[in-house]
Amino acid sequence: MTSLSRRTFAQLSALTLAASRVPSFAQSATALPTAKPVGFAAVGLGVISDIFMRACVQTPSVKVAGLVTGHPADKGSRYAAQYGLPATSVYTYETFDRIRDNPDIEAVYIGLPNSMHAEFTIRAAQAGKHVLCEKPMAISSAECRRMIDACKQANVRLMIAYRVHYDPMWQQIRTLDRSGAIGQIRGFQGGFYGIKEGVDWRLDRKLSGGGSLMDLGIYPLNAARWFAGEEPVGYTAQVTTMDHSGKFSSVEEAIEFTVKFPSGMLASAGSSYGEHGPSFLNVYGTQGELRIEPAFGYDGLKYSGTTTTGPVGASNTGRNPYEFVYEADHFAHCVRNNRTPDTAGEEGLADLLAMEAIYRAAGAPIA
Repeated sequence: MTSLSRRTFAQLSALTLAASRVPSFAQSATALPTAKPVGFAAVGLGVISDIFMRACVQTPSVKVAGLVTGHPADKGSRYAAQYGLPATSVYTYETFDRIRDNPDIEAVYIGLPNSMHAEFTIRAAQAGKHVLCEKPMAISSAECRRMIDACKQANVRLMIAYRVHYDPMWQQIRTLDRSGAIGQIRGFQGGFYGIKEGVDWRLDRKLSGGGSLMDLGIYPLNAARWFAGEEPVGYTAQVTTMDHSGKFSSVEEAIEFTVKFPSGMLASAGSSYGEHGPSFLNVYGTQGELRIEPAFGYDGLKYSGTTTTGPVGASNTGRNPYEFVYEADHFAHCVRNNRTPDTAGEEGLADLLAMEAIYRAAGAPIA
């Protein structure tokens, strides 16, 4: 880490202030307002795909060009009407491969249960379509590798939807972290907690691959890896399930884990489906600290801290789905310019390798 000059700090502060004022409809620096928009087929029409499609109408870089659903008569028809699509652009999982013949569809957004990510990424690649896949990338590192290989063989882009990486304020916080503003980084603490109510595919290991770690814990884990710029080499972990109603019969309710990086930095984090709590990331250095809370929600990002030149802090006024807009813009830029995404398949693979190691350390099942 280098020391932070007052000039550098002033520049960072100005950039952070600008990021705090970004409206929900603004595009990132990689937006392509004059280029032909990249046409996406949304695969799976659940909540996350609905958010992504709403983001598509807030940027000229992308458009909704197709739908893939198990309910074409109701969900398919409703979304087709909403986005002005003909019935011929609505596909089922069985007819999915026909997207090969639709030139308006250049890419797919995969918002399916985790266990279906690998199959539809590979099928999309074989159909010649670029892939933006939700996280976690898959339910095993072996599946991740097959997805990466399939996209390379088909010469299509593969990006994992780590929306946080594309938020300008998150980028500025990471710049502060890595600039020496809080001295030498010593460690991280993070967490993402929330009550899981009702029936949810995430509570079925066959579909999710795991419990709260795969859904929520991946956020502080990935953030620590991203900020550290290193890959973990040591792991400790414990899982627990205090709810004995049977809801968590196949996945863990809660997990707390620690990872060690090659430099010696430690990161401790946790997640739970059974408790109300914050989403946060704390970064500790030899001369200051940064506190991000709320951290991982769809809006409301806020941070504060102390640095070598004084206190810092800001909040982002962007509202859902603004991070998805930045994410879509970046992917469109990569497709149009034959560029490797910042969160390519290898980023998703790294998280799966880490989560498998965390589960092993906890003595928990691995998908």
